[in-house]
Formats: sequence, C-alpha cells, structure tokens
Amino acid sequence: MTAKEIITYMESQQNEEQRKILMRFFKTGPGEYGEGDEFLGLKVPQTREVVKSMAQDLVLSEVPALLMNRWHEVRLCGFLILVAKFEKLATKRLENNPDAIAKRDEIVTMYLQYAEQANNWDLVDLSVHKILGHWLLLPSNLGDKNYKIKVLDNLAASDCLWKQRMSIVCSWKTSQQGDPSWCLRYAEIHLHHPHDLMHKAVGWMLREMGKRVSMDLLRDFLRQHAHEMPRTMLRYAIEKMSDRERQEWLQKSGHHFLC
Repeated sequence: MTAKEIITYMESQQNEEQRKILMRFFKTGPGEYGEGDEFLGLKVPQTREVVKSMAQDLVLSEVPALLMNRWHEVRLCGFLILVAKFEKLATKRLENNPDAIAKRDEIVTMYLQYAEQANNWDLVDLSVHKILGHWLLLPSNLGDKNYKIKVLDNLAASDCLWKQRMSIVCSWKTSQQGDPSWCLRYAEIHLHHPHDLMHKAVGWMLREMGKRVSMDLLRDFLRQHAHEMPRTMLRYAIEKMSDRERQEWLQKSGHHFLC
C-alpha cells in the first residue's frame, strides 16, 4: 500500500453534503480559524477505518505525502497512522527497547516537522497526546527532560495557534499517567492567550489534571489564577465540580455577573 493509493481511495469516498457540514463546523470561511481548509466529507470513523484496513503496514517515509495533502481527512489519516505506529512501539514491553526508542524518536521528529499541517483543533486533539504527550514520559535518544521542555516551550512560543495548542493538549497523556507538571507549566504560560480555542484547551486540560491527578492541585492553581483566567477557561476547568463550588469560584473570579 502506498500513500497515493490511500489518497485515491479516500477521494473516491467524497460526500458533498457532509463536506459542506464539516466546512461550517470547522470554521473554514474568510477570517475564521480554519479559513481555506478543504474537506472530502468523510467522518472520523471512516478515516480510522482507512488506517485500520489499508495503512497498517505503510512505511514511515510514505506518511509525509498524506500530511502534506490538501484534504483535511487525508492529513488526519496521516496523523492517525503516526499514532498507530507510535502506540505499537510504546507498550510496556518495548518502553526501554533500543530499537523501539529509535523508531519512536523518528516518529516524534516527523510529527514536529509537520506540526503546522495539523491545522485545526481536531487534528491536534486526536494525535498530540498519543505521540508527543506519551513521548514526554518515555526514554528518548533525542534528549532528557530539559530537552523535552525546550521542545514544548518552542511550540508554546510559536506564532502558530495549532502548535500552541499542542503544547497544552499533550498534557492530557501526562496527566493520565499521574504527572501534573506539564499541564501546570503550559496552563500558566497560556493563561493570557487571546484565542477562545486556547481558553477551552487550557481549561479542559486543567479539568483533566484535577480529575486524573489531584483536585487539590487544581484548586491551588485556581486560588493563584482564577481572578485572571478568561471566563471560558475557568468554566471549562471547574466543569466537573459541584454546583456550589463552581459558583464560589465564579464569584471569586468576578465572572459570575457574566454567566
């Protein structure tokens, strides 16, 4: 199987009615965050099925042809192939295997090289925590934890909204594995980000950190920062708390008049 064959098959599944729905949903109009993106009209389960049935043995060198494709769903297919390849190499049995470490590093390097091709929130959210987030917790020949922090700091400092989103959403995996440090670092860095998509992402990751690691850590963060958090970010962060506690945080922040 080649990238060209996968693209030809996916193009043959084009659905005009679904394409129009997706273009509206992912804000592809002039001035919107997904401006100019092009869709075939495939739903995510269809793309996952392509990965499962056609792309299991696709060589890594073929993946960039998918990531650079004009079609949103083809790029998603490329990123999901990288996820599938990484996860096979990141099992407990292979965590410290030298060959697996080298191959994981190769996938991470490719992911970072083509990061701007993940140019909408779904492409980021369906891939970054399973590749970059997992890599943060695993042995790597690329560098130690300080090197990994530098990688994420570079994403966070980028002018690209989607790279910035990667730096916080990758903490979904680290929080699942009990490490809150990545979430707390990048939540603080993005605290005053101007874009609503980042407010949602930071609040969501804080909520996940609280759920997976410690609600007390989440409350500590809120005590320090609730007064300066954008309303959407705060509301996402406290979403799973009791009604009473949510109202208390909203009142402390001054946002309750806007709810």
